[in-house]
Amino acid sequence: MIGLLGRKIGMTQVFSAGGLAHPVTVIEAGPCVVTQLRTSERDGYEAVQVGYGTAKHVKKPIAGHIKAAGLTSVKKLVEFRTVPEDSPYQVGQKLTLDMFSTGDFVDVTGTTKGHGFTGVMKRHGFHGGPKTHGQSDRARAPGSIGPGTTPGRVFKGTRMAGRSGHERRTVLHLAVIGTDIEKNVLLVRGSVPGPTGGLLIVRQSNRGR
Repeated sequence: MIGLLGRKIGMTQVFSAGGLAHPVTVIEAGPCVVTQLRTSERDGYEAVQVGYGTAKHVKKPIAGHIKAAGLTSVKKLVEFRTVPEDSPYQVGQKLTLDMFSTGDFVDVTGTTKGHGFTGVMKRHGFHGGPKTHGQSDRARAPGSIGPGTTPGRVFKGTRMAGRSGHERRTVLHLAVIGTDIEKNVLLVRGSVPGPTGGLLIVRQSNRGR
């Protein structure tokens, strides 16, 4: 099954019939439109391309590409790999939240919050240098990054300061607590990557099957 594109609205809590509070993320999922079907004969692989949202400005190549699907604007295009016998989709088909129901489990993919250039303590969890015994400016430093003579260089992959966050991450097997098809609102238990308003991809989970 392919998934839906959406955006993160925020987090809240809902109460079960037994009075237990469940932390949930509110996701505006869909509606999406199938914009293209990739085939092995033409493209070398099987996939379904899905469009979501409305952009303020659309470039002419994109406008011509989505015209066959009956769209005049699209904010994001994403492809979902499929197999030939599992592609009951047509260009212009509208995908809504009815593909998910309460009790299902989904995988949510998003881009984590970016923190800019950070030091090793925030980026990797280093504990820092000693606070006493004569040192004055090494409290948040990484310490030694390798011997000088042998090998005489810094190994690739050494944990150092740098840009933190803004990475693609997927949270697996989140339970669907509730849906509102009319408002395109999906409630999943737990947190998902990214800031409020960030783009998300929601797919049916394969774990436990």
